[in-house]
Amino acid sequence: MLKSKTFVKKTRTGRVMKIVREHYLRDDIWCGSEACDQCRQESTVLQREACIESNLCSFSHYIIIDTNVVLHQIDVLEDPVICNVVILQTVLQEVRHRSAPIYKRLKDLIHVGDRHFYAFTNEHHRDTFIEREPGESANDRNDRAIRVAAKWYSEHLAKPDDPKVVLLTNDLGNHQKAQESGLIVYKFEEYVKGLIANPELVDRLALSNDDKNNITGSRVLFPEHLPLSKIQAGIKSGSFLQGTFKASRDNYLEAKVFIQKDEEDSTEVLIQGLQNLNRAVHQDVVAVQLLPRSQWVAPSSVILQDVGSAKDDTTEEEEEDALGSCKGDVDRKPTGKIVGIIKRNWRPFCGMLNISQIKESTRHLFTPADRCIPRIRIETRQASTLAGQRIMVAIDGWPKDSRYPNGHFVRTLGTAGEKDTEEEVLLLEHDVPHQAFSQAVLGFLPKMPWSIKPEDMVGREDLRHLTVCSVDPPGCTDIDDALHCRALGNGNFEVGVHIADVSHFIRPGNALDKEAANRGTTVYLCGKRIDMVPELLSSNLCSLRSNVDRLAFSSIWEMNQEAQVVKTRFTKSVINSKASMTYAEAQMRIDDTDKNDNITKSLRGLNKLAKILKKGRIEKGALTLSSVEVRFHMDSETHDPIELQTKELMETNSMVEEFMLLANISVAKKIHQEFAECALLRKHPPPPPSNYDVLLKAAKSKDVLLRTDSAKALADSLEAAKVDGFSYFNTLLRILATRCMMQAVYFCSGMDSDFHHYGLASSIYTHFTSPIRRYADIIVHRLLAVAIGADSTYPDLMDKHKQSALCNSLNYRHKMSQYAQRASVAFHTQWFFKTRGILSEEGFVLFVRKNAIIVLIPKFGLEGTVFFDGKDKAGLNLVFDEEYPSLTVEQHTFRIFDRVKVTISLDDSNIQRQKIRMALTEPEIPGVSVPATDAETQNKKPKLDR
Repeated sequence: MLKSKTFVKKTRTGRVMKIVREHYLRDDIWCGSEACDQCRQESTVLQREACIESNLCSFSHYIIIDTNVVLHQIDVLEDPVICNVVILQTVLQEVRHRSAPIYKRLKDLIHVGDRHFYAFTNEHHRDTFIEREPGESANDRNDRAIRVAAKWYSEHLAKPDDPKVVLLTNDLGNHQKAQESGLIVYKFEEYVKGLIANPELVDRLALSNDDKNNITGSRVLFPEHLPLSKIQAGIKSGSFLQGTFKASRDNYLEAKVFIQKDEEDSTEVLIQGLQNLNRAVHQDVVAVQLLPRSQWVAPSSVILQDVGSAKDDTTEEEEEDALGSCKGDVDRKPTGKIVGIIKRNWRPFCGMLNISQIKESTRHLFTPADRCIPRIRIETRQASTLAGQRIMVAIDGWPKDSRYPNGHFVRTLGTAGEKDTEEEVLLLEHDVPHQAFSQAVLGFLPKMPWSIKPEDMVGREDLRHLTVCSVDPPGCTDIDDALHCRALGNGNFEVGVHIADVSHFIRPGNALDKEAANRGTTVYLCGKRIDMVPELLSSNLCSLRSNVDRLAFSSIWEMNQEAQVVKTRFTKSVINSKASMTYAEAQMRIDDTDKNDNITKSLRGLNKLAKILKKGRIEKGALTLSSVEVRFHMDSETHDPIELQTKELMETNSMVEEFMLLANISVAKKIHQEFAECALLRKHPPPPPSNYDVLLKAAKSKDVLLRTDSAKALADSLEAAKVDGFSYFNTLLRILATRCMMQAVYFCSGMDSDFHHYGLASSIYTHFTSPIRRYADIIVHRLLAVAIGADSTYPDLMDKHKQSALCNSLNYRHKMSQYAQRASVAFHTQWFFKTRGILSEEGFVLFVRKNAIIVLIPKFGLEGTVFFDGKDKAGLNLVFDEEYPSLTVEQHTFRIFDRVKVTISLDDSNIQRQKIRMALTEPEIPGVSVPATDAETQNKKPKLDR
């Protein structure tokens, strides 16, 4: 049966088009029930005995749910107790339109066989399709479609022994009309509260509007959010700005809104005070109104966390003290207030429950692990069970008369403080996909045993005769790259960078490719790796291990004695690495004058050329910055950190880096030359001048002048920056300079005109050298393979809009991976100090704040905050100078780069937010207490007779 759907559509240019679409109706769509003897079913999903223990529905039944139940109660639907559910096509389409993440979760439920969720295509069934009536809203039509489908199921399964159909909806109008139609219908909360098998499901219920009204206060704390229509009109007229809300980790009363005006131009607006923050949550897209210039303020220099009681009131005086803003003309920033929320970016948050002090109370505050997220008020009857547990909580809403948002319990993650639990929290909080690879993904892996076949050699060069070797960190099993260097008869060198040919195994569009694209990058945690591709590829078939044949993609240059490239070529290849070395092992070979074998000759040639390449890059203005990285030595049995030290860089580190950079630049030029519109490239934007303020002030405090008008000027002035008797000064300056930099990002060449990489001083750059651990490199391999005729193209590869969307996704995954890695280092650092007691170490002041100094301990690559209480608490007089960053405590003045001595210990008084505590020992300041070190404590213990 053929029907037509007609509607009008407005195009981007403003034209109105009439669209007519054919809509086929069928009478052979089966209902999916085992109990049915009418449908000719290929397969059944819904069970004949569909029994759930319930006080409300004691009979066998199937559940039909409306769209709002899915959107608001997905956490309950994911519980195994909920089964035999009919998901109507109407609901599925509406969920897809309104929330992509929930749509994915619903699709996953449909594909889990033992949950018995059945997708019924009611919009194409002759008996369940309905036309939209004149004057009927789309929402009302969809509600009617759901009722019609529920009615059809009830009549279709009409035998006495057949399961009944129960419709669940929270919409009062829909509920009433369903009852009038003779359907069995309940509110979702009513149904869940009637379940016997899993009473804790009640805690997972998202709050209904009635519940929200019951638990809010009477006093209005926040201004009303403007409706979307007014927000859109305000943005169009320029009276409002749209941007992303970024809450401060250090001060819960302050945030920034990042306004992206176009590809090149962005700005930020400062928001201070609870009312101006107006219930925005970190990462929300908001509408902000600029305040008059007379009300602009400077960012707060106070480090402050929301650790107060659960009151719903904060006086303006308390806020003023907490913000401590400078309202002079120095460092004022554009300041505004949130007038509305355009898009909520809420997700389930990890954290811990703060149990209410009120006896028998079911209302408690949840403290998220992420300091950028406000505490959340939830209702739960299992508080005693959840005490000391890491749990997940979702936000349901934030009323204008509540200091905190309302939410509901989602699930338990495990006991707080345990390594496995904390690692799970870390991955969830940073949105790192870490589930096991599905069978659908694993099905696209090569069948073992695998070997190189004649068809794999088509179009490949056999380079197994070359002395190729790899140089990597200790313990590396996913070896992406290998190198070779040999002298040519004309006095030049042949140098090759050989990269794992991952794109040979991962073909475009299959499940393995989609999973790698979604993961985006391998995430390296301390003692653990979350692979982008399955281990069979990452640590075996693609890894360029020694003495095995491996497929590679090679970039080969002819270079003269001055490391100038004479000729470049790219080829798919087969190699056989002659050695897999660590940086230290390669360095020892180079330095050992007794060694003169082919591998050592190759390494020496590479090292010699790399030094010339590096010198040339620096002369062009490439930056050599610094960051303190640490390496943990793990106990082989317990996997606890037993030693912590800063990473030592050798010449061989630089040697490998130089040739990887050269390969990336060479490939970038080639793919852009061939595909000007769709090359995947990487750029590093120059920092805005304001980013350098802290660096310039810090250098000036030591009478050092830095120039920041170009990368070369900065590089040259950093090289010349020295202070007599202070050898570590230059390293500290480079660490601060690193903090000033912007994030490097992937982009599509057809969507941007600025390709420059500021840090590398290169006009074009990409990522080619790590396809095992970066999906961007796989795309670049595919582009290069098409460019040299080694592989065929496909539509998405040549679509600049799809490439650009992919770049945005990869940038997000890369950023979250970096955050997760830092969090893992922080957690293992805490674990390391757990058994070390109190240590005394020397450090340097990196930053000064209004009530604290931030100290770097070079020995451990560790940063910590030394707090000073204000005069109203400990009697300390604090004077903060923002222009020449300094903090005077009593008679002593602290400036950036000052040498101090501190004690380091683990503060585990708050199990959720354990932190490294630093206390000042030198210089001594009256009134500042200093904890005893372990050695001092040991001396005070009574000696035992032996």
